[in-house]
Amino acid sequence: MLQLWAAAAFFLGIHLLVAGSSARTKIVGVLGERAWLASFSVLSIAGISWLAFSFNRAVLGPNHLYWAAPEWAYHLAPLIVLVAALFAVIGVTTPNPTAVGAEALAEKPETVKGILRITRHPFLWGVTIWALWHIFVNGDKASIIFFGTFALLAILGTFSIDDKKRKRLGESWTGFAAKTSNLPFAAIFAGRNQLKIGELGWWRILLALIVFGGFFYGHLWLFGVSPVPGFHPY
Repeated sequence: MLQLWAAAAFFLGIHLLVAGSSARTKIVGVLGERAWLASFSVLSIAGISWLAFSFNRAVLGPNHLYWAAPEWAYHLAPLIVLVAALFAVIGVTTPNPTAVGAEALAEKPETVKGILRITRHPFLWGVTIWALWHIFVNGDKASIIFFGTFALLAILGTFSIDDKKRKRLGESWTGFAAKTSNLPFAAIFAGRNQLKIGELGWWRILLALIVFGGFFYGHLWLFGVSPVPGFHPY
């Protein structure tokens, strides 16, 4: 379990204390933007790999169970994860000024459409929904640390990105932020925007369904646990 804690600290540290702080600017000043992005990508992949390896070891060792989720939670899990996949996949494939190198989009009024009407951080909220539900249905210490790392990073990441973009883009970001929201559907409920399902892009929805289907049917093979309640292959 100690190794899992260390992996979680490393993964959070490189994102929040390095990429999400003034340290990033200093490093970019020395290495250059491209070298920084390449280095950070390698560190992120290494961090995720370490997290996964440590989690797999932790669940096989002493692993305290804090609660047992109700049966309905397991049956509802595929639907919740599908929602998370829709947020994540549609978010990744939608032009967004919160993405690296896409800041210029904040100046264009037509940018705010599709999933951005719902939230300006769709991918991170997809990760949050996925992670929090996995914590809920598992309830053990290793899962809380593992999935909690992703949930914490995703939630804090939305505020960190907003802060950096506001300082970097000024009025163009203010205009974009005024028409969108961090919390999903907040801008719509506040009357600052409106939901238009057709703008999401049917090909994006289809891609999300394909990604979800792939992980759903491959979950047992990939992670050793079936997403279907009560299913025991052996």
